[in-house]
Amino acid sequence: MRILGINALFHDPAAALVIDGRTVAAAEEERFSRRKHGKRPVPFSAWELPEKAAAWCLKRANLRPQDLDAVAYSFDPELARAAEAMGLDDPWDHLRLTYARQAPAFLKAALPGLDPGIVRFVPHHMAHAASSAFAASDAETSSVLVLDGRGERASHLAARRIQGRLEAFHAQDLPHSLGLVYEELTEHLGFLRSSDEFKVMALASHGTPRMLPELRRHVYPTGDGGFHATAVPWHELCAPRGPDEPWTQDHADVAASAQAVLEETLLDLVRWLHGKTHDSVLTLAGGVALNCVANSRIAREGPFSRVWVQPAAGDAGTALGGALLLAAGGGDEPEPMAGADLGRDWSDAELGAWLKTAAVPFDRPADIAATVARALADNAIVAWFQGRSEYGPRALGHRSLLAHPGHAGNLERLNDVKGREQFRPVAPMVLADRAPEIFDGPMPSPYMLFVHDVAEDWRGRIPAVVHVDGTARIQTVDPATEPLVARMLGEFERLTGLPVVVNTSLNTAGRPMVDDPRDALECFGSSPVDLLAIGPYAIRRGEFFHSSDTYNDGATR
Repeated sequence: MRILGINALFHDPAAALVIDGRTVAAAEEERFSRRKHGKRPVPFSAWELPEKAAAWCLKRANLRPQDLDAVAYSFDPELARAAEAMGLDDPWDHLRLTYARQAPAFLKAALPGLDPGIVRFVPHHMAHAASSAFAASDAETSSVLVLDGRGERASHLAARRIQGRLEAFHAQDLPHSLGLVYEELTEHLGFLRSSDEFKVMALASHGTPRMLPELRRHVYPTGDGGFHATAVPWHELCAPRGPDEPWTQDHADVAASAQAVLEETLLDLVRWLHGKTHDSVLTLAGGVALNCVANSRIAREGPFSRVWVQPAAGDAGTALGGALLLAAGGGDEPEPMAGADLGRDWSDAELGAWLKTAAVPFDRPADIAATVARALADNAIVAWFQGRSEYGPRALGHRSLLAHPGHAGNLERLNDVKGREQFRPVAPMVLADRAPEIFDGPMPSPYMLFVHDVAEDWRGRIPAVVHVDGTARIQTVDPATEPLVARMLGEFERLTGLPVVVNTSLNTAGRPMVDDPRDALECFGSSPVDLLAIGPYAIRRGEFFHSSDTYNDGATR
């Protein structure tokens, strides 16, 4: 079966294409439109579809809309209730339901030739669950936990995968929502709601959970697989912070307290689910599953032997999950994700043509990995643009900014390059076989979704990637799946003795991750990055701004 998955209603609109159970392509609309998260999650934008992402997915497989067997839309309006009936203060929520019901017609207009009769509404949290349970390897029998802000009428789902089937156990009805509570705190702390929740997690490491007893009165597990989470009096706990105001210790402490109560509640839900299934594998999805600190505590203290998190755990992942769910229901066997690199790429010749058209000076070194390693060893900042772009919010060695981890000042330097808050950490990438001697935590960790304790004798050697609490959010690199990145890491270690490189996303604050060559050139030209490694080509900052019109691929303009 050829199935296109669509996420559109709330935020992070995305499309994914599954053919005969195999994920062929997946991409978020923001990478094409250059609007962060694709759109704001307000009812008035609920009609907007991931038109460009969907068209690209079809083009990738050389398909027309009329060639599809089904389209999965990851929200079922028939399951929804009026916002006021669910205890939500959202007077325009009815627009979402109106737009959702019209999705088949909207999709027909966006994808000419599509039969609207093949559009299937997939329950939001079942799409989340399928994105994790069906995409994980060695998870044919596994437990799955979904937590986010909201779906049709719930904010949580506990379920189990048995081969090609998902069995739901429990869902937590709204208004109780761990995701919405965390969103409210994000807004209270002066960050952008439904966007900057990861900043709260980072800020929490600077605080102490001294407000935890008060928070436990409002957020707590109920012992039956659900929880209470609503009406937290944030104004009583600390003063709100304006977007441009400095954060205070009170702000850090309330963030630490919220993080702690979230972790406690998640552990109770995980233990309850394990008591139902006794499985060894747990898979996680939903926006809350992007909280890598909580994920690590689940892996460390929970009853499951292995925890796997969907790299596109937020709503973007429901495009893939909806398609996988329909595929499994249609008799196809879902194949595990081979990696998160499911987006666009360009051939060497295409990249060379882009650079010639842009009239920028570049050369083609014998080995771009070695060239980058030498630049990093000399303390350059490198923009790394290689292969297919990542699906999800993490840069995983395809659209990355790289730096030397041995210089503590590189944390501030990178945050200045990106134009973001100085309390934000950057992450290390490390060869998988070297990681255990430096980091303690779930291994392997290819999607940067867990935090690891950094060994004491390594903290002084790689200070740029060690967070204030002595942890790091690592990405382990397997040479079998990421040979170019692995070769760069190996050469960097040969030059410096360090098997670790700083990795953060190739973008600046408030903008989506770089996706196409134009994005890469614009980012390189507007930020103090020393080298752009784009495919096999190298562009150096000094030459970019001071050179003429020569490029060293054997031709001269």
